[in-house]
Amino acid sequence: MRIPNLCLAALVLATAARGESFDTKKLEGTYTIVSGRSDGKPIPADHVKGSVVTFTADTVSGTDKDRKMFFSSTYTIDDSTKPYTLKMVSVSPKKGEKATGVIEIDGDTVKLCYNLPGGEAPRTLDAGEKQHCFVLKKMK
Repeated sequence: MRIPNLCLAALVLATAARGESFDTKKLEGTYTIVSGRSDGKPIPADHVKGSVVTFTADTVSGTDKDRKMFFSSTYTIDDSTKPYTLKMVSVSPKKGEKATGVIEIDGDTVKLCYNLPGGEAPRTLDAGEKQHCFVLKKMK
């Protein structure tokens, strides 16, 4: 699996419906990818090493180790569910693609899982078929 696919998936996931009481400031910032899973299998560390994911109040984007952007999307979070529901809409590279998933924020660690095109939206923080999951650590 290549980083561009990881970014696209993250982009789509980040475009979920945001709950009114969720404070995006908890999520805003730049994160390194600690680990990832795709289709239930670990993503090799060298595929994610040096990759960075950045959340703003309403967008998420990813860059690879060479700082080349591999995805960008808008997102919303519905905080009426546990884990929270995340919806993303891709801005780049495939504008308009949608992804839905779940996200959990615990201090400076974010766990998120989302579906790839043709896959079902995950309900847990574990990647199944046509799904990606990532653990992110906020950079200081």
